Amino acid sequence: MSHRHYPVKETEIPEINPRLLSISVSRDEKDWPSVLHTHPFTEIFFVLNGKGNFLFHRDVQSIKTGDLIIIPPYLEHTEQSIPGMPLEYYVLGIDGIAFQEEGRESSAQIFCNFDDHALIGALFDQIYYEVKSGGYGAELICRRLLEVLVLRILRSSRQLKPVPINAVRMTKECARVKEYLDANYADHITLDTLTELTHMNKYYMAHSFAKYTGLSPIQYLNRRRLEAACQLLRDTDLSISDIAGSTGFSSQSYFTQAFRKAHGVTPMKYRQTQEG
Repeated sequence: MSHRHYPVKETEIPEINPRLLSISVSRDEKDWPSVLHTHPFTEIFFVLNGKGNFLFHRDVQSIKTGDLIIIPPYLEHTEQSIPGMPLEYYVLGIDGIAFQEEGRESSAQIFCNFDDHALIGALFDQIYYEVKSGGYGAELICRRLLEVLVLRILRSSRQLKPVPINAVRMTKECARVKEYLDANYADHITLDTLTELTHMNKYYMAHSFAKYTGLSPIQYLNRRRLEAACQLLRDTDLSISDIAGSTGFSSQSYFTQAFRKAHGVTPMKYRQTQEG
């Protein structure tokens, strides 16, 4: 007979404490609007079938069967299928940890690649079965399966590290500031405006906001305005002056100056390159 024996090697790794909040399985049947939205927790998105795109404010990434995407708290996102290839996917909502790439102070969306998609898919299948069945020990089994999934994710990229969720979670006040800036960027907004909104000390609020986003509230506001301006330059025939006014810039000259600093070209040149 043949016999192989492998001793178990103990390796000390940082303790991780993810907590499963929910799991869902969805199929895009065009019966709901695909709009940008956020969650106050980490999402792990695994594509079972289909092809499409993951949309963020400043980025679009193609996705296909077997892809796994990690969405950090408060990052606006949505997904869209390619016609004729509807997306089917699992989504886990988890609390307790988020993921960061080495060298980054804040979290961003992360795309993972695995050699064995079936193995990862099986973990989602088992978690879904346990949550749905609610049998004896289901909560503990789900916790252990989630820990295995997290370890598989960390193994897939040594550049990733788990971080406690409270290291990246916005306070309710900062989340409200971000939501307000995203919705009202075209208005005249100052730090005093945001202070009145949150009833926080002006400098503490600005520091707290920058800790999460990497930008001060005013820097974030200007970036959001430039994102909106880029979309208008690409998709409309509005004049440069009209775009400046509709995105909250005080003058066309200031808009042009800020746009050139961010993108290296004038708004008009940017529009021309997009047409080409």
